[in-house]
Amino acid sequence: MGTGLAGQVVIVTGASSGIGRETALHFARERARLVLAARRQQRLQGLEHEIEALGTEVLSLPTDVAQQDQVEAMVERALERFGRVDILVNNAGVGLVALVEETSPEDMEMILRVNFLGAFYGIRAALPIMRRQGSGHIINVSSIVGKRGIPLSGAYCASKFALIGLSESLRLELKGSGIRVSVICPVGTATEFFDAAKDPRGRKPGPKPPVQTPSHVARAIIRCARSPRPEVIVYPPARLLVVLNALSPTLADWVIGIVTSRKA
Repeated sequence: MGTGLAGQVVIVTGASSGIGRETALHFARERARLVLAARRQQRLQGLEHEIEALGTEVLSLPTDVAQQDQVEAMVERALERFGRVDILVNNAGVGLVALVEETSPEDMEMILRVNFLGAFYGIRAALPIMRRQGSGHIINVSSIVGKRGIPLSGAYCASKFALIGLSESLRLELKGSGIRVSVICPVGTATEFFDAAKDPRGRKPGPKPPVQTPSHVARAIIRCARSPRPEVIVYPPARLLVVLNALSPTLADWVIGIVTSRKA
């Protein structure tokens, strides 16, 4: 068990399941103090009990990250309880399986409000606290499809591209402040995310290989929290796709077409 994160105050959004849940448990095992945020109160309370059993402090706050006032209230409650905010993990996210032409303006807005604006609201709320401290770490969970788009995921990809762009700008703006900014880019992850993704035509495609576990991604987040890096491609071979896309988008289109046409 590491000691580098012991006592640090960590906010994890989307903590009720999947990557967020595993990330919270991994931080708890490092003896960090946790603030859990998600919409599903019953699940949050169950996770809170698990973390208390590990012997660390925890506060669970039902929060819809698409609502700016709720995010601001959550961060304020974290500050009231623990007196500081050391790490903000913006992990909350939702999916949409749809062609761009099938995507309604309402669905596009919903995806952007949760996946992008939710992180933006958290950053805006936490930054003044971190500036007063002279330290902090913002970890934004994007995706490999925030580096290269795939079919049937235009809205989701757009939100993750936007999160990476925001993170890169913020990282430069905070240089020398003591506040670090990192982006985590997983590939497909074996969670209930795909089952919960909205699909106007009833398709339910699961993640395409390679598929990682939530624990695999959580461990990458913990490593990044210990030793901050600007960007973490959780499945290193996926960086080849990013490079290929920069060199030849047409060839990248061909490769993605082959991969996405396979049965999961």
